[in-house]
Amino acid sequence: MKYLGIVEALEADIRLGRVARGERLPPQRAIAEALDVDLTTVTRAFNEARRRGLVEAQAGRGTFISEKLDGGDASEPAHPLIDLSMNIPPQPAEIDFRKIFPQGIAAILGNPRGLLTLHYQESNGAEPDRVAAAGWLGQRIEGVTADRLVVTGGAQSALFALCALLLGRGDGVAAGAMTYPGLKAVAAQQGLALEPLAMDAQGILPDAFERACREKAPKALYVVPTIDNPTTATLPEERRRALVEVARRHGVAIIEDDPYAPLRPERIAAMAELAGDITWHIATLSKCATPALRVAYVVAPNAGRALRLAAVLRATILMAPPLLSALASRWILDGTLDQVTKAISTENAVRQKLAAAILGEAGFAADPHGHHLWLNLPDHWRAADFAEHADRAGVSIVPGSAFAVMAHPIEAVRISLGVAPDRGALEDGLTQLASLISQPSLGTRAVV
Repeated sequence: MKYLGIVEALEADIRLGRVARGERLPPQRAIAEALDVDLTTVTRAFNEARRRGLVEAQAGRGTFISEKLDGGDASEPAHPLIDLSMNIPPQPAEIDFRKIFPQGIAAILGNPRGLLTLHYQESNGAEPDRVAAAGWLGQRIEGVTADRLVVTGGAQSALFALCALLLGRGDGVAAGAMTYPGLKAVAAQQGLALEPLAMDAQGILPDAFERACREKAPKALYVVPTIDNPTTATLPEERRRALVEVARRHGVAIIEDDPYAPLRPERIAAMAELAGDITWHIATLSKCATPALRVAYVVAPNAGRALRLAAVLRATILMAPPLLSALASRWILDGTLDQVTKAISTENAVRQKLAAAILGEAGFAADPHGHHLWLNLPDHWRAADFAEHADRAGVSIVPGSAFAVMAHPIEAVRISLGVAPDRGALEDGLTQLASLISQPSLGTRAVV
C-alpha cells in the first residue's frame, strides 16, 4: 500500500540520518502534493508513523521526528493519536470478532465439503454464496436472483471493474459535488471525467443531473443513496425516482453504491429495484459488519451482464476470497450478520448522540445510524487548516478536499465515529475538535 511505502521511506531516512530527530515535517498537504498522492494516503502514513513511534505531534506547532528513537520498542506511539479519519464501523462490546471469526471458519472447514473453500472459485462467485447473497439482498431489493449476482473482493474492486466494463477513457461519470474518494481514485486510474452535481441536504439534485446530461452527456451516474459519504444525506424515494427517470431518458447507466443501507431501520426502495435494467447495485459488508471480510456483492441488470462483469474480475482480482465468502454466507444464513449489523447500528446511535452533545451548536449533518458526520466549519476556518491543526493536536480527520469533485469545495470536514476503540477515546477526540472550532486565530494565515 502507498501509505506504508511512505512510512517505510521515512523510517529508512531516519535510520540513515537523512532526517534529524526533532526535525519538523512539512504539512500533510505539502507532502501529498510533492508525492502526487491523495491527502488521505498521507494521513494514514502519519497515523502509522505515530503508531511506530517515529513521529510525534505537538499541539499548535506541528509534527516532528521523535526525539525518543532509541532502538527500543516502537510498538507504542510516542504521542497518542485519536483516529477519526477512517470510516469503519465500531466494534460493539457484545460482538466478539475474536470468537466469531475462528468459530465460523472452523465450522466451514469442518464440513465435509469445507476444503473446497480453499480452492479456486468461479469469478462470479460460488453458487451457494450467490444464493445466500440473493436472500440477504432480497430483504431490500425485490427480484434479486442468484444468476444476477457477482461476488467480489470488496466494493472498491467492484467499482473499478464496473467502470472498466461500462466506460472508456475520456467518458464522463456524474457524481455528487462531494463524493467517495474511491471513485476519484478509479477515475484517475482509468482516465474518466467526473462531472460534479449540485447537492442539498437530501443529496444529488435531479435538475443538476438533468442539466449535466444535456450539457456533458455522461455515460454513468454514481450515487451513494443512503447515508452518503461524506455528506450523510439519504435520498428519499421520490428523488430516487426522479434521478432514475432522468437516467433512463438520457441512456445513462446507474452505479448504486449502497454500503450503509443495512444500518437504517427504514426501508427505502433501492434504485436497483426502481430501475433494475439500468442499475448496477454494489452492496459491501465492510460498513455493516467488518472490512476484514473483503466481500461485496454486485447486482447486475441481468444474468448476461453479470457474466460480463465476472470476466473483468477474472482479469483483475480473479475471484473473491473463497473462505471469507463462505464465512459471509454462513453469517447470513445463521443470523450472525443481522446481529452484527444491528449491534453496529445501535452503537452508532450512541456515538452520534455523544457527538451531538459535545459539538453542540456546531453546524453538522449526521444520520443517527451512520458511522460519520459532516461538519461545516465556521467562516474563520479553512478545512485544510482545521484538519492540519487537529492533526497537530493528535486528532486525525479528513478535509472536504478529499471528497471534492468541483474546483472549490465547501469548507467542511468528515469526522468518523466508528474507528475510535471506545467511547472514551471518541469523547476525547471530539472534545479536542470542539475546542479547536472556537479558536479563530489558529485558522488564519498571514499573507506574505
